[in-house]
Amino acid sequence: MKTVISYIAEELGIASPSNDFPNICAARDRYAMYKAGPVLSVTHGIGMPSTAIMLHELFKLLHHAKCSNIVIIRLGTSGGIGLEPGSLVVSRQSVDATFKPRLEQVILGKSVFRSTVLDKELTEELLECGKELQECHTVVGNTLCTLDFYEGQARLDGAICPYTDEEKMKYMKSAYEVGVRNMEMESAVVAAMCNLTGVKGAVVCVTLLDRLQEDQITCSPEVLEEFESRPQKLVGVFIKKRLSKK
Repeated sequence: MKTVISYIAEELGIASPSNDFPNICAARDRYAMYKAGPVLSVTHGIGMPSTAIMLHELFKLLHHAKCSNIVIIRLGTSGGIGLEPGSLVVSRQSVDATFKPRLEQVILGKSVFRSTVLDKELTEELLECGKELQECHTVVGNTLCTLDFYEGQARLDGAICPYTDEEKMKYMKSAYEVGVRNMEMESAVVAAMCNLTGVKGAVVCVTLLDRLQEDQITCSPEVLEEFESRPQKLVGVFIKKRLSKK
């Protein structure tokens, strides 16, 4: 995320050789946080548990700092479904393994279901920003949020695989038919917590492969590095447009 904040600082014209953008949360090891102007860049680890911890503490920080007009955008990588590697997906909503737009949170031994539909206006605004990027295709789609990287994402190369290749492909095609265009492991908690706190939220991820074609990433490290820079480029366009309206 330091790379992201350095890029955003360059785009906003506030970078300087003397500003190394130190980790504001260096005293803790749960996550790292960097700041450039009005932009915070925060790591969240892998999966929803670590992401939820970060969001709880970030929302408290923003509240005590009396921040307003907050926008939360998760940037990351994902597995695409029916898209060319390197495509950008702006999530319409995060769906669970049964393709429902909800997050199940167990509180005091009881299941509570929370909406994971993302802000429509923000999603459309990000899609328009994506059209300015010539190097890649940007789409809006549903994002499948799973609890793990292997069985939850129907991979065939985990230590445990209780299903066949045919069953995997049937599930993937079913996901595509209901509008799922990528899968990852954090979007549901981002969407749910933004909805609960009244903060506008979005998810922008690049696809590293097409899961209808393969389970393993086959592109070179150089291509992979360029792919991973695409979400920050889109959000850079978005931030500059937002700040120019003030």
